[in-house]
Amino acid sequence: MTTSAMTGTPPLSAPVQDPLPPLRPPSGKRPWRQALRRDWQLYSLAVLPILFFLVFRYLPMIGNVIAFRRFEPGGSILGEDWVGLRYVEMFLNDPAFWQVFRNTLWIGFLTLLFCFPVPIVLALLLNEVRRTSLKRFVQSVSYLPHFLSIVIVAGITMQMLASDGPVNHALAAFGQDPIRFIQEPEWFRTIYVGSEVWQTAGWGTILYLAALSTIDDDLYEAARIDGANRWQQTWHVTLPGIRPTMMTLLILNVGTFLAVGFEKIMLLYNPLTYPTADVISTYLYRTGIESNSFSYAAAIGLFEAVIGLVLITSANQMSRKTVGTSLW
Repeated sequence: MTTSAMTGTPPLSAPVQDPLPPLRPPSGKRPWRQALRRDWQLYSLAVLPILFFLVFRYLPMIGNVIAFRRFEPGGSILGEDWVGLRYVEMFLNDPAFWQVFRNTLWIGFLTLLFCFPVPIVLALLLNEVRRTSLKRFVQSVSYLPHFLSIVIVAGITMQMLASDGPVNHALAAFGQDPIRFIQEPEWFRTIYVGSEVWQTAGWGTILYLAALSTIDDDLYEAARIDGANRWQQTWHVTLPGIRPTMMTLLILNVGTFLAVGFEKIMLLYNPLTYPTADVISTYLYRTGIESNSFSYAAAIGLFEAVIGLVLITSANQMSRKTVGTSLW
């Protein structure tokens, strides 16, 4: 009789192995292929957006080659003769280009300065409204201008600021002389930025209101226990809670810093306001379409794209180092 039988203890056995070993992707097959096969319905939804960007965003980039070639209407679509940096030197030495470049910087800076913080302030104010009916009414009124066509917005702006418009009638009631807002160059930037704030402020609050709804209420409770008032709660709890959303939208706005509203400026400006209203996009339109200088316009457009790429890359790196939030 063995020792284990005499003591009544079961005999030692080899450790039991797991009958189901962990699944591994079969050799020759990659995990992304398995995901594509399993969720092909979801991936199929991305086909149309990908085709859109390929056809209307990436393929037209081939046309940038005419910035370095002489293009003539009716000739080769990629230009006739190689001219190198001739058109680049032309616009770098053109005083008119630097005038519109300064106008673009001014309008882009003012638009970013006013249009970026206004939706944040409006979202914070709406977040403090406790009466649901009043909050919905304010939201509906502020969202409405976004759904109006730019042509309608420009028409309303011009009618309001016309020589016999409501604004000048109000000034006349206070004994002021009528002001030709649409014809005066010094008023154009104020008019453009003001109409842009009115049109986009309400719509921009949607993302911030969504970000505000994700902030934990326990943080506000802890702040109140520590004796924080409403302003201190906003500064130390609310703003840090929506900071990632703020930085993401700021990076996107910086990337389009030079791409100010072409359509609205085309509808609002006139030859009298060119000194302050003419920007790169409108200058490109007049140079490329009206004057048939396509190669010269392509060189300016390529320069604008390079500046935009540098701006968005710099803003992304700065955001990553300072607040830890970036697009990539």
